[in-house]
Amino acid sequence: MNAAIFFPRLKMPNPLKDLVLWRDGEGKWRCFADRCPHRLVPLSEGRVESDGTLLCAYHAWRFDCEGKCVKIPQSQDREIEAKHCANPQSSAMVYPTDECQGLLWVWPEDGIQGQQESKLKKPRLVQELVDVDNSDKVVKFAWYMRDLPYGWDFFMENVCDPAHVSVSHHGIMGSRYDEDKYYDMIGLREMSAQEGFSFATFSKVSEAIHDFQPPCYMKIAITTVDEGKLILALYASPIRPGWCRHIGCQVLVKNKAGKIPKGLAFFALPMPIWLNHVLASLFLHQDLVFLHYQEKHLAKQGKGKWLEKVYTPNPQDKMVIALRKWLELKAGGEIGWVSGCNLDMPPAERDKQQLFDVWTTHTQHCQVCQKALNRINRLALLSYVAAGVFLVLALLLDARAIALMAVADKIPMSDSILAITPTASFWWASAIAIFLAVVGYLLQKLSRLFYLYEFEHAHND
Repeated sequence: MNAAIFFPRLKMPNPLKDLVLWRDGEGKWRCFADRCPHRLVPLSEGRVESDGTLLCAYHAWRFDCEGKCVKIPQSQDREIEAKHCANPQSSAMVYPTDECQGLLWVWPEDGIQGQQESKLKKPRLVQELVDVDNSDKVVKFAWYMRDLPYGWDFFMENVCDPAHVSVSHHGIMGSRYDEDKYYDMIGLREMSAQEGFSFATFSKVSEAIHDFQPPCYMKIAITTVDEGKLILALYASPIRPGWCRHIGCQVLVKNKAGKIPKGLAFFALPMPIWLNHVLASLFLHQDLVFLHYQEKHLAKQGKGKWLEKVYTPNPQDKMVIALRKWLELKAGGEIGWVSGCNLDMPPAERDKQQLFDVWTTHTQHCQVCQKALNRINRLALLSYVAAGVFLVLALLLDARAIALMAVADKIPMSDSILAITPTASFWWASAIAIFLAVVGYLLQKLSRLFYLYEFEHAHND
């Protein structure tokens, strides 16, 4: 699915499509099926030419932004080339796109019907960012994308469940040892295929509304007593059995006094985008293993009603139950994988390092993190090199001082002891060397977070 999100529609879309996303000559995003109509090789292996056309790198066929073939170099002459290009079979398969709020949305049907239907639907946007009048009251943080080793339905189930937050995210979002965890979930909107459903929870200091908008958006809006608001915009799309792609951010809305509310833990602190991305693993990995194995356990039990496989006696599970009912009654019961897709659920991953892999699931696809990682690695290398230089300098300075004292015959015997005592310059240069070596080591530790972040609840006191 690449980095795009599906438009909303009645049934769950066929998510596993090979797409190529590219910018045309005007800088507008385009989406084609990732196959050239000539010999079905991937267009993603091609290139965008200076005239804004997409070139297939196999035989140099070119396509304009509408998917029409405009160049077939192997044609006998221009007239025959024009005839071949006019044939609809020479055109690429085009999917409608819409770029909104920093996200690229793709309608998963091609052709005239797809174009018409896409115009009748609007993407599931963060409404507070749509309202221009509130632009000075809204603070939006950077988007974060991550592939997760569990299905779309388990991602949505997890964010429908506020009861797990203080337990699973102990130390970041509360404490697992809090005594009073009881609350009710109040239904706010009747379930429907197109509009989903929403629930609210209330406490002495805030109210939280969990709003599921099919098929990809969960909006969690927490309003405090002073009317400030924290919004978690959480999107997810299925990418293959047992995996989903999450794209999310947080949005803060000032209260009437212009005060910004507290955000999601330390993620609301001022920090560069790459650091926000790196630290996201600290949060996501706290329930990642739960959801990975939960999906496998349910899959082993075979087909059957979800409610018959679990035990949900408390009102905190109301929204999770509603999600499963929505999927069963309103969305065809399961993800509509395309014909020919391998529908086998991958086995449970016993090597947790594979589950906690950050490089494959994020960093290698994120230009911001790759640039930061390259800079950090260069700084670490420079720190080690500089540390070595200062260490050598310390030894040279001390050796020079000792040599000068040793060759001076007029130095009294009582002062000769000073000749074996390191000089102040030695200590200063040594301290700088040690400092630089520590900086290099810490930068190396930081760079590891771009590749892997391991977590164990047993060690999270």
